[in-house]
This record gives sequence, C-alpha cells and structure tokens, in this order.
Amino acid sequence: MNFFEQIEAVLLPLATQYTPEGSEPKAVVHQWIHAIANGGDFVGVVDGTLILDHLRNSGFFDTKEQFKRKIINQINFPPSNSTTFKFIDLFAGIGGFRLALQKFSGLCVFSSEWDRSAQQTYLNNYGELPFGDITAFTSETISDEKLDQLIPDHEILAGGFPCQPFSHAGVSARNSVGKEHGFKCNTQGTLFFDIMRIASVKRPKVLFLENVRNIERHDEGRTFSIIKQSIEDLGYDFRHAIINASTLVPQRRVRCYMVCFRKDLNIDFVFPSFDGDILPLSSILEENPSSSCTISDKLWLGHINRTKRNLERGTGFTAFTADIKKPSNTLVARYGKDGKECLIPQEGANPRLLTPRECARLQGYPDNFIIPKAKTPAYKQFGNSVAVPVVARISEAILKELK
Repeated sequence: MNFFEQIEAVLLPLATQYTPEGSEPKAVVHQWIHAIANGGDFVGVVDGTLILDHLRNSGFFDTKEQFKRKIINQINFPPSNSTTFKFIDLFAGIGGFRLALQKFSGLCVFSSEWDRSAQQTYLNNYGELPFGDITAFTSETISDEKLDQLIPDHEILAGGFPCQPFSHAGVSARNSVGKEHGFKCNTQGTLFFDIMRIASVKRPKVLFLENVRNIERHDEGRTFSIIKQSIEDLGYDFRHAIINASTLVPQRRVRCYMVCFRKDLNIDFVFPSFDGDILPLSSILEENPSSSCTISDKLWLGHINRTKRNLERGTGFTAFTADIKKPSNTLVARYGKDGKECLIPQEGANPRLLTPRECARLQGYPDNFIIPKAKTPAYKQFGNSVAVPVVARISEAILKELK
C-alpha cells in the first residue's frame, strides 16, 4: 500500500460515522487528509485533534510539513505550496473548475460529484474522492447549523450544475418520451436550488457557475429569470456571458457563464475578452491514433444514408467529416456512441472518432491528466466537462477583483 492507502486504513473506521448518505467513507477520509496537509477545515462535526491523534499513534504524522510533502508526492495535480483562497467544487465532474482555480493558488476544501466513474478520474488526478449526491447535505432534514458544519468556509462556490434538463438536445429528448425538463425535472433541474441553499448558509464571496447556452432561452426565458432572481434575492449581483471557447481551445463550445459577487463587496464585475484567432482542430490531433477509433463500414454507411434523408426532409442530424483547419463541433457526452459530432477524415479509410486524449486536449486538459482506460466513460466525462482555459481566464478576472 502507498502512503495514502495506509492512512485510509487508519481513518476509515472513524470516518464511517461521519459519512453522509450516498457517499463513501473514503470521501470523508480524503477531505480530512487534505485539511491536515493544506490547513483546511475538517468536514463534518469532528474534533481534528482526534484525527491527528489517530495518525500519530499509528506513526503517520510527525510534522505538518513532513505530512504535506508525503501527500503531495501522491497527487497528480496538488494545490500550490502557498494557497490564497478557498473554494468548493460542486457537480465537479473531472475537476475542470478545480484545475483552473488551483492554477491561481486556490485550495479546494470540498468536492461533490455523483457519477462514480467521474469520481474515480477525479481521485486519480487530485488525490481526493468527491462526496456523492449533494442533496444529502441540503435536504430538508439538514438544519442550517448542520449544513454550516458539514461544508467548510470558502470564498468561491464553483459548479457546472447539470445541464441536460436545459440543453437543446436534453429538452428534445425529454419531450420525445414525455419527460419533464428544466426545473420540472425532479432529478437534475432542481439541483440549482441546492446551490442556493449552500450559498444562503455559507455566504461565499463569489458564485461561479456554468451551464449550456440554451439555459438563457429555456422555457421562453422563464428558467433563466428564476435563476437570476434567486441569486439576486440572496444578496448577490448577477453577471453572465455567453462565451465561445474556440479562441482558447479548437472547439466551438458556447456556454453560459455566471459570476455573482456578494453585493456588500461593491464589485462591478466585467467578463474578460475572448477575442482572437480561432484554433484549428489539427492542433490537438495525435500523430498515430489507434485504429480502434476508425468507424465501421456499417456505421459510416448509416451516417451517409441518414444524413441524406435528413437533408431531404429538412430536419434531423447530419454527419460529415470535420474540417481540421477549423474548430470542431461541440464535444458532447454521447460522443462515443457514434462520433457523428466530429468525424476525423482519413486517407484510404473510413473516418475515425477523436481519441480520448484528443478529447482531453479539446477541453484544455494537459497531457499528463490521467484519463479512464475505457473509452465510453472517457468520452462521457470530457463531453460533460468545462473548457478549462475558459474557466481559468474568468477565474483570473474574478481573483483580480477579490484582491
């Protein structure tokens, strides 16, 4: 066992009693480990001295600096040696917000993500298993006092709350099978209000949120109006921008970003510029991609035939090979099913899908980011991710105002 796993074995029995429903005790342990190493707060109602005594008695804790060095050596993307602000990472996915905010000396003190595969990718890169369902912290059975103890203090609340109920594709899919969408979607659409519950208790300086472009137009603008009014009623200024990522990553990814400062700070936030030349898809392509990404004759013929039919009737999707001199179409979570959103032309062969590593690059993740070995979860995770360089540029603007 490595150092991290040895500590887990010592602390897991203690963590079990502090584990919320829908999460694993390992998530509690990891939050404690990071709190010890980086000076954060302990999650839950627990005496930090008790945890330290457990570690000392087991021979794992001598000095804080020694402990921190050992922990950092186990983490692919650790926080900086000198952190200047704290943030929480809600609906964390694979940590796009975390990667960007850590770049500017941020310390993540709480993370939550309910997809098990995404949790594992998050753990592999940040040395932390996120908590699961956030509603275990925000349900009606949890008092404000309890919630205040469960989630550490922080300056920035970051999160790309679930977008499927608001996306154009998500609305169409739900309508086709008679399901509700937007805030009427009980499983995902209402999770925005869990963010509001946390913000009302913890009062961070900034709410930094992301969603699909369609959220602005969903339900004839009523959904977005509710979001704006809810945030303003909590005492925050509401600023938003529709941003195309194609000057920072070679992808036409248009998203709605919301930055909301607490009104008492008297900050008139202005989004940074995203002007510049668009990037070509060719800039992120691998030289020798695996042949396993080449689509079959059957799938390629199916794309050709459906594209022809849909063009003739004037509706439905089309599938053409990408122009690699231009940005790609938007990467989506379902990309791995048939790749129709971005098919890479190949001389003398059928088109191919982007490789998982190319998808990572398309979202601005560095090549040392650890991705899932299985393609299906990899495609889903990067399709659901934020474009890291966009989040980083907005984060830099936020932090200039805070300083």
